[in-house]
Amino acid sequence: MADLLLVDDSHDINEAMEMLLTAEGHRVRIATDGRAGLRALEERFPDLIVLDVEMPDLDGPGMACRMLIENSGREKIPIVFVSGAEGLHEIARRIGTPYMLGKPCDPDKLLSMLARALEERIAPRPP
Repeated sequence: MADLLLVDDSHDINEAMEMLLTAEGHRVRIATDGRAGLRALEERFPDLIVLDVEMPDLDGPGMACRMLIENSGREKIPIVFVSGAEGLHEIARRIGTPYMLGKPCDPDKLLSMLARALEERIAPRPP
């Protein structure tokens, strides 16, 4: 069981992913944009962040950059980008995470990617 932070502005996606991930035994917290995601990090650090790219107020790459800049331990949390954004591979490369999936994603692929990220625990390392 892992503590996951899901940051996505889509209510439907949050609901579906929360049901899938809690059924797998994970503890899931939800934030609906990058600012809410940063506030959730103030409460406690998750084992992994599942992060959308395109969100209002503060997008996923913006949240990731703030995590990396603050240098308070947040920069060590693995990030999995799950997004339908164009250029997802390049966005993930700029942030320095090897973990990404395009939306819509197959639930089995999502679970496999999260299991891999939780096992490897590679924190973002921008080039």
